[in-house]
Amino acid sequence: MKIIDGKKIAQDLRNDIAKKVGKLDRAPGLAVILVGDDPASAVYVRNKDNACKEVGFYSEKINKPADITQQQLLDEIERLNNDDKIDGILVQLPLPAHLDANLVIETISPEKDVDGFHSENIGKLMQNKAYLRPCTPKGVMTMLATTGIDLVGKNCVVVGASNIVGRPMAMELLNARATVTICNSRTTDLSGKLRQADVVVAAVGIAQMIQGDWIKPGAVVIDVGINRLDSGKLVGDVDFDAASVNAAWITPVPGGVGPMTIATLLENTLTAFENRK
Repeated sequence: MKIIDGKKIAQDLRNDIAKKVGKLDRAPGLAVILVGDDPASAVYVRNKDNACKEVGFYSEKINKPADITQQQLLDEIERLNNDDKIDGILVQLPLPAHLDANLVIETISPEKDVDGFHSENIGKLMQNKAYLRPCTPKGVMTMLATTGIDLVGKNCVVVGASNIVGRPMAMELLNARATVTICNSRTTDLSGKLRQADVVVAAVGIAQMIQGDWIKPGAVVIDVGINRLDSGKLVGDVDFDAASVNAAWITPVPGGVGPMTIATLLENTLTAFENRK
């Protein structure tokens, strides 16, 4: 069993981005909007801001009160759409309940949608002509590439069907010419489907739901989940210790997919900068 070290792969990616930024005539710009004061969201935003500084990006961290109106938030996005210093716009999710997240995402210019959630960018991913791809699935593809596995024709099972991870992840694997099955927590005979999988991507959001003996010997296991147990320990959607017995490659939690998501956000921002140029 080998560990897919997301921290190292992400660091290598950031180093590569920093070298490219050093040769540019201006720094790519990323604006991150945080609505309210959710502690977890604040940590994510701070990590993104620090990553921007590390690679030499221009970064704007915009804090808005939790009671901001829909129109005020849309006006702020439109301002950033028209700001030439800003190449990427990200609105930290989830938003307070009175705000329409779909409308917010659709208001971001597709050319600046570095999360890759705008319907135009998702549509391009569906057609295998992607421009800005959702960060977590794209980061997973970067991780899979480091294993040397040839995905063509492989049986890949994605557990979870969210718009942020599961659905675009399935499309990434399909675009790599893998054979893809999409499951969820209610799938009939989930264990049987996973036992056939050469690659498992777990993104269901249930702590250690996927058992070690569900993993086919020699499989690659990518654990996107991050869950906090009552003890305070962070774990993934896969029972890591048990799955490690069968897996050829596996990602840890933490230190696996998480760092790749932020590094891929920077990669998307650089792509947006280059395309706007």
